[in-house]
Formats: sequence, C-alpha cells, structure tokens
Amino acid sequence: MSTISIIGSGGMAAAIGGLAARAAHAVEVVSRDPAKARALAKQIGAGGATGTYGVAPAGDIVILAVPYTSAAAVVADYGDSLDGKVISDITNPVASDLSGLVTPHGSSGAQEIAKGLPAGAPIVKAFNTIFGHVLAKGGHLDAFIAADDAKAKAHVSIFLESLGLRPFDIGGLHMAQTLEALGLMMIGLARNGPGTWNFAMNVDLG
Repeated sequence: MSTISIIGSGGMAAAIGGLAARAAHAVEVVSRDPAKARALAKQIGAGGATGTYGVAPAGDIVILAVPYTSAAAVVADYGDSLDGKVISDITNPVASDLSGLVTPHGSSGAQEIAKGLPAGAPIVKAFNTIFGHVLAKGGHLDAFIAADDAKAKAHVSIFLESLGLRPFDIGGLHMAQTLEALGLMMIGLARNGPGTWNFAMNVDLG
C-alpha cells in the first residue's frame, strides 16, 4: 500500500481520504488551517494523520484537493519539496458564474499547474469527473486520467484501482483540457438536465 498526501480539507479531500484509508493506505492530510486538517484526519479514522503545510509531503502521491484558484500558490509554497512526488490534480478550473473554463486558450488547469512544479514531479489529471459525494459512496466508478509521464500514470492507475475505481487512460496531459471540459459539462448537466447531482460518467463497453 502507498502513503497518500492530500493537500486540502474539503469534500473531495474527505471522499478520497476516506476511500484511501478503507483501502489500507496511510493518508496524510495537510491544510493551511491545521484545525481543519486534524478534523478531517479524525473523520478518516484509522490510517489518517496530519502533516505540516509547506513541509515535504510524506506521500508518494500528492493530491491537490484545493480550488484551482489556489493551486498555483500551493505549488509555490511547497516548491522543490514536491520533487520526486507524483502530483494528482483534481481541479476543475471553472468560472465562478459557471460560464466556462478560466484557463488560457489551448491549455488546461493541469498544464498551468505543471508550470510551477519541479522537473521531477510529474502531474496526472484525475478525479475531476467524479462529484465528491458520489465518490464518497464508493462503488464501481470510472476515473479518467491524463498525463505525459507513463510511470506516474501507472502509479495513479494502481491507486485508483485500489479504491475500487476503474481507471481509463485518455492520453497525454494535453487531454486534461478535455477532462476539464467534461467536468464543466457535468455541472451543466446536473443544473439543467436530470435535476440531480447524483450521477457519474461511465464507459459502457457492451
């Protein structure tokens, strides 16, 4: 089993941390607010612990479970201490009015975050197409991932499988643009389509 570091203390951090702990991973929770980190670690239960914000994470996979608007600052705060870690970006860079994505044309949130990472910290887009409350329930959900580094992608895929998810590789990191557009589409669907947020995107292989 792996040690997983989660930077953040919101709903997605809780969902991923809870599943990881149940899968026997050690989970380190880190937040700018130590009280929130302690509360989440307690909620996670066995396997949950807290770390110090800005200090080298204990995990071999570091999950950025923060809003996209905070991600660049978080990466800057950690700097070279992220070198040698696999970074999982779960953000959806959606405008506050949900009118579209806030990333530059031709780029993605993951690609923009990657610009601030050490050369030895490959980034993998993952989890952004699963709503936190749906993920927390567990079950056989599909998780789409994109990355340029094959070893990092394989590492995250194994982690996803350990959580009971079915990983699907959609290509290089440039494909994170497509995953983030899918994330926005799912928000639009929840608000205008079935009238519920209790759904997930799955591949039917027939």
